[in-house]
Amino acid sequence: MEEKHQLATFAGGCFWCMVKPFDELPGIISVLSGYTGGIVENPTYQQVCSDTTGHYEAVQIAYHPDVFPYEKLLELYWQQIDPTDPGGQFYDRGQSYQTAIFYHDETQKKLAEESKKTLQESGRFNRPIVTPILPAQTFYPAEDYHQYYYKKNRAHYQSYHIGSGRAGFIERHWGDKNAK
Repeated sequence: MEEKHQLATFAGGCFWCMVKPFDELPGIISVLSGYTGGIVENPTYQQVCSDTTGHYEAVQIAYHPDVFPYEKLLELYWQQIDPTDPGGQFYDRGQSYQTAIFYHDETQKKLAEESKKTLQESGRFNRPIVTPILPAQTFYPAEDYHQYYYKKNRAHYQSYHIGSGRAGFIERHWGDKNAK
């Protein structure tokens, strides 16, 4: 009997940097880059970057919850972003680069809210956690050249990950192990 998988959807700034941390972990089936939360059907990258569609750049993760529970996904998600920045992520500014957790059911919503509260109370950050927790909407996969960008364009990905400020931020707040 095949185990049923679930979906998790996270916006964390540039979706190129949100695939690698989740990819190739036990229980993770796939990590798709795409767009969600907006008003335009089947948006293009250019449309989303114009900040006129309301979409976030996001990743949608198909996973086996018995192998990699949603709580672990949330923990890893928080370690990839600056959850205190309402204007985007690192070098990338604008609505399409803002953070958000998109829940697919009430259990995910509850777990996301609990994890956000725990992070806020941890004292790890000296500003409020502003990442919203929103109901999942239609997810549109990004163009093929964006999928698994870190594998297809290793040098550019690494340069961007460091140059954007993401790698340094993650290392300062979470330690080396997460600054992929």
